[in-house]
Amino acid sequence: MSGPQDEKAEQSVGAFTLADPLSSTAPTPLPYPVPEPDEKWQLPNGFAHVFYGERNQGLMRPVIMADGFNLGRSDLQWLYAGLDRDYPLLSELRRRGRDVILLGFDERSASILDNAQAAMAAVQRTLAEQLGGAPLTVGGFSMGGIITRYALADLERQRMDHRTRLYFSYDSPHRGGVVPIGLQAFSHFIPLANDFARQMNSPAARQMLWRHYDPSNGGIGVAPERVAFLKKLEEIGSWPRIPRLIGLANGRGDGKGLDIKPGDTTLAVEKIYPGTTFYAQAQNGDVTVAELRRLLPPAQKTIKTNGFPELDAAPGGTLRSFGILADMLKKFGAEVDLRHEDVCFVPSVSAVSIRDIDQQKDLYADIDALDPGDSELDDFICSTANTAHTAVTEELCTWLLDRLPD
Repeated sequence: MSGPQDEKAEQSVGAFTLADPLSSTAPTPLPYPVPEPDEKWQLPNGFAHVFYGERNQGLMRPVIMADGFNLGRSDLQWLYAGLDRDYPLLSELRRRGRDVILLGFDERSASILDNAQAAMAAVQRTLAEQLGGAPLTVGGFSMGGIITRYALADLERQRMDHRTRLYFSYDSPHRGGVVPIGLQAFSHFIPLANDFARQMNSPAARQMLWRHYDPSNGGIGVAPERVAFLKKLEEIGSWPRIPRLIGLANGRGDGKGLDIKPGDTTLAVEKIYPGTTFYAQAQNGDVTVAELRRLLPPAQKTIKTNGFPELDAAPGGTLRSFGILADMLKKFGAEVDLRHEDVCFVPSVSAVSIRDIDQQKDLYADIDALDPGDSELDDFICSTANTAHTAVTEELCTWLLDRLPD
């Protein structure tokens, strides 16, 4: 028997979002001391916190770093903590006399084109306030790397001198990001409007995701918004041409993915959504990736894909996609069998823009054995291990620091 408590639990499960550690919800109080910014800027569709480099009395050698994808407004205090806690990236930048400009957005799930307006305004404000003529470094984490890529390319299209010598992307989904189709479908299976569903169907998600689940008709494919965005990107030159382009991947470069067998159960649920089960993505056609069941109101749905490669186990930056959902289910009384909490979110080949992710052979390509010239980037690095999406590691950060312009 089920009752009002079970119904409320089923309805409440969607009060979460899939987010990497940098853009997740900040705990209170922050577990890491964050300094007060020297300046705060209001920008179109966004805002920025400015931190001068050591011994600088103003903006001298600016580094603009954009926030990534989630639902809602950026939390730049939490972003600062995330970029300095595990490896002191921001402290090291400032010690070297670099000024850090953290760029946030009023709505992180808004269209990439809308948030690129904030990035362009941040570059122009930086140039207006800068003391001297040192070149800029501009980039971002996750979707922040896509936003700043678009912004710099659009400034060049408008023949505006952005004076940026180095562009960087940190685990950014240049060829698309991946959220398991079963999880996308589940967000809309919850019998109440919820944050998870809003995130999965947001403009940014529809532009970013390699394949999208359309809640209006259950269709699975490339979202029209992604097609339009890629066309718009191509119209402005696809990439900025003036700066050196570098990319960092949280995934491995040797083609070795996660220890997840295709078709494995990733998460099975009882008590709340009893019988709901998710499976790791397998190749070929008519592949079941989720069996969705709910009690109130009663419903069931089987989610299948056709022609997908083995995305969940691919080498790349990982996200606790099934782990985050399992945590929320347990919170509301479900019994869960969580077997694979982490799956690939940004494949390595996407982060370093060297292969598309449609085919198994490309998704699992041995990047280390490929001609680096195949990448659209001038230089890139892959992690020696598959690490969490946007994880701030010494390996990646020292590589980035060594490539900053003089």
